[in-house]
Amino acid sequence: MFKKILVPVDPAEPGFAKDALDKASQLARDYGAKIHLMAVCPEVQSFVASQLPDGWQKREIDETTVILDKIGAELDVPEGIVDCYVRMGAVYHEVIEEAEKSGCDLVLMTSHKPGLSTYFIGSNAAHIVRHAPCSVMVLRGN
Repeated sequence: MFKKILVPVDPAEPGFAKDALDKASQLARDYGAKIHLMAVCPEVQSFVASQLPDGWQKREIDETTVILDKIGAELDVPEGIVDCYVRMGAVYHEVIEEAEKSGCDLVLMTSHKPGLSTYFIGSNAAHIVRHAPCSVMVLRGN
């Protein structure tokens, strides 16, 4: 069925991805798929970045990597099934680019319930669904 599943995780709210992680784990066990965990750290405007301490970006990436590694280690899948990646930029753009670059055949993610703001502006999930190079499964979050 699926060979490589990309699961975006918000490092500020990792519990929100639990349903997507559980479903990805099930698919990995059932079909021998690999899980590709990914987090996106937002880019900071240069005038803001200039006020931050030296090395802040590397620390952010390192801390996010630790979070993803911990999440991956806690999944109920055989060893060697999970890879973790951290990217910088806009969430939907980076998820789409990573899915394409890494050859994923499914993006599996949780989305917030729609509200008025996402009705007019659009959410990351909506952008990913429209533009991903592969199938996308969106699980409704609380």
